[in-house]
Amino acid sequence: MSRFFFRAIMIFMEELQSTEILDHEILEDARKKAHRILKTADDTIKAKLADREKNLNETISELQRKYAQQSKFATDEIMAHLQIDKQRVKAKKIEEMLSASVKTWYAGLSRDRVLALLKGELATRVAAGDISGTSAINAQIHHVERKEAEALLQAVLPGKCSIEEITSVSPYPEIILETPQARIYASIGKTVDTLLGEKRAELVEAMLGQMEIAGETL
Repeated sequence: MSRFFFRAIMIFMEELQSTEILDHEILEDARKKAHRILKTADDTIKAKLADREKNLNETISELQRKYAQQSKFATDEIMAHLQIDKQRVKAKKIEEMLSASVKTWYAGLSRDRVLALLKGELATRVAAGDISGTSAINAQIHHVERKEAEALLQAVLPGKCSIEEITSVSPYPEIILETPQARIYASIGKTVDTLLGEKRAELVEAMLGQMEIAGETL
């Protein structure tokens, strides 16, 4: 009886031990599977994070490239406009200086010299217009005294003109001859335009030199 009982106990202990070993093996297998699952998940997460970081870096690089292009374009456009504005200001300054120089030149002329210039301008245009045979000529004068005009016209077209005083926007003396065939316009302004046309480059160069001496960097 005691042997049988002892044997039963031994068998029970062996089965219990076998069950514990099996449980341990099951738990160990489960642990290994869980480790593999977690490692796979961790590797997947790392791979996705790496891809995301790569894509993010590529996106940032592309944005930086586009921003650099846009910035350069904007800078070039601004500089182009500034250069145009600079040239416009410079041209305006030169024109103002030319105008001031002409006014100074004209203000320094004697009245006899002014009338001589006007007479020369009128004679040139009358010769070009070929109205020597015309009898009905109306002379319109501006900034010219009637007596001055009579003397001037007598020298160019003796005894052929009636005289009419008019108002014009021109700051310079002028004479306009009206005939049935032609209209002839003579003005100190034409003389000024001719002078500026012939001497413009020389005058501009001189003015640029004055601007440099004055320290203007237009």
